[in-house]
Amino acid sequence: MPNLELLKALDHLKAGSYKAGPQMEAAHEIAQSNEGEPSHDWLHALVHRIEGDDRNADYWYRRAGQHRHDGSVEEEWKILRAAFESD
Repeated sequence: MPNLELLKALDHLKAGSYKAGPQMEAAHEIAQSNEGEPSHDWLHALVHRIEGDDRNADYWYRRAGQHRHDGSVEEEWKILRAAFESD
């Protein structure tokens, strides 16, 4: 069953054009709401990647057991979307 909360966060990021602002803040709050859960930590990593805070993003990737995608933020967003839809 998909994790609707995580999908909502991804929708926020897309609606905000993957840029800082209220949409990103909403996604960040969702990521923080279940800190320690790998999927939420992965989302948290993506949020910080979008911010350009690579050091912080890398911390969250490690906590999530994931690696930064070599491609664009949008490509990584699609990977998270597929993963969260199958959760």
